[in-house]
Amino acid sequence: MSDRTILKISGPDARDFLQGLVTNDVGKLDQGLVYAAMLTPQGKYRADFFLVPLGDEIGLDIASDLAPGIKQALMMYKLRSAVEVADSDLTVTRGLGSPPDGAFADPRDPSLGWRGYHGQPGDADVDWDALRVAACVPESGVELNADSFILEMGFERLNGVDFKKGCYVGQEVTARMKHKTELRKGLAKVTVDGSAPLGTEIEADGKPAGTLYTQADGAGLAYLRFDRATGDMIADRAAVRLVERAQIDQRT
Repeated sequence: MSDRTILKISGPDARDFLQGLVTNDVGKLDQGLVYAAMLTPQGKYRADFFLVPLGDEIGLDIASDLAPGIKQALMMYKLRSAVEVADSDLTVTRGLGSPPDGAFADPRDPSLGWRGYHGQPGDADVDWDALRVAACVPESGVELNADSFILEMGFERLNGVDFKKGCYVGQEVTARMKHKTELRKGLAKVTVDGSAPLGTEIEADGKPAGTLYTQADGAGLAYLRFDRATGDMIADRAAVRLVERAQIDQRT
């Protein structure tokens, strides 16, 4: 995966340092990959990534275009922590089925297979976008952007947030959305009859109802206003209809 970068985080304070910054519990590294995000103080999306157990180090598997900004942020936050953040020459491979030796199951959804970091041969000719759409999984730089709130984008269902781990940057807003708010907007899986350019506005009864993103095999991912997404909708020349929200009940 040439569009991914692996940063290495090391030092005696590495786990505690990350625990105060990311949305998931770093202690879960003992079981495999940890899917998580960094947020702004206002609780909005900054980046998502996988934390990778690499012996005494922690890998951070992130989209390459987000890596420089997150590396800079980590260096800013570390202050006097005994932590080092460095580039690495590790690469990512992906495949379906059971993980080979040294690889890890993708924690977001079983259908997304495994991720390897030590040259494990991946599966060629897999339509990963189709798998993402089928599992209602957003992608950084596509469905996920600087205006996203992670609960609207399904991070709880995707094992990307932990509500018992304690404080992290943006935690207060995320917790309030979980326990006090009924989400009125968010990521959803839709049927798509036809096609439309990525980012096309969706209309319902002539009113804006959301935005259509990745499409594959007659389905798509859309960010919707749920009060307007109750029937037939239009995106350019494509007919769109809500199938499934990415979220689970926020107040349970």
